[in-house]
Amino acid sequence: MSRERVLQRNAHLSALGIITTIAAKEFKDNLRNRWLWMMTGILLLLSLSVGFMGSSISGSLVIFEPAQILSGLVTLSVFILPLGAILLSYDSFVGEKESGTLLLLITYPLARWHIVCGKFLGHTCVMAVACILGFGITGFMLGMLSEVQIRLSILIGFIHLISSGILLSLVFVLLGYWISLIVREKAKALGILLVLWFVLVLVYDLVLLTALVGLADTLNRNLFNVLILLNPSDLFRALNLLAGPSDTLAVKSSLALIAQTGIGLPLMYGLLICWIALLLLWCSWVFKGQEI
Repeated sequence: MSRERVLQRNAHLSALGIITTIAAKEFKDNLRNRWLWMMTGILLLLSLSVGFMGSSISGSLVIFEPAQILSGLVTLSVFILPLGAILLSYDSFVGEKESGTLLLLITYPLARWHIVCGKFLGHTCVMAVACILGFGITGFMLGMLSEVQIRLSILIGFIHLISSGILLSLVFVLLGYWISLIVREKAKALGILLVLWFVLVLVYDLVLLTALVGLADTLNRNLFNVLILLNPSDLFRALNLLAGPSDTLAVKSSLALIAQTGIGLPLMYGLLICWIALLLLWCSWVFKGQEI
């Protein structure tokens, strides 16, 4: 093996070591400040409530059909997961700028993209653990208490919910990085991100639903498809509605109109991954050209 190849291989190993070290530090910090367990507890309480106590509104205690449970979890998760991701990442850079730790960190022999990727990997692990435990325990309990013939549909539904939930969270984690990189105060970063969360998760969705239901016969359907793809929250919602265990759109509520995009599940997952990849590249580029 030539000397150049040895040096290149060592450089790759060194970069991987730096990224994993930063990721481990971020993960341990979230273990220490109990953010991970708080987020896991919120998701677990949410999923248990929807799965086992949702019928109490009607005056009876029965377990809903899997399609109804998953539809309820998707509707609530699209609010909770992005908000949790924002609270996790809003001070990732501006907070360290204020404390001076970021200035100290960049004096070490590492590239700035190492820092971005390391933080991202650590926060990916945090959100993955929170989603897997928060939703997975409920899915397991529902599977054990359900009839054998519907256990597979429950398993598939919760796998899609967990997988797409992690991807949606990572999109908002990276949005948090971006805002954290371009502002100088933590309070300002949090304020901007909360407004962004409100627009993307609530306002945008309400406007799209209103137009979709009220003007479905007059407006071009392809326009709605494009609008759905422009918002990762609606993409998450449409993906899970299509992946639900029931083929009856009426069971999935009126939000099932969003899922009628004619786009398959693999492409929807690919689009969420593209959101993540583009935002990760953008944050790395912004950080690279920034003066600390």
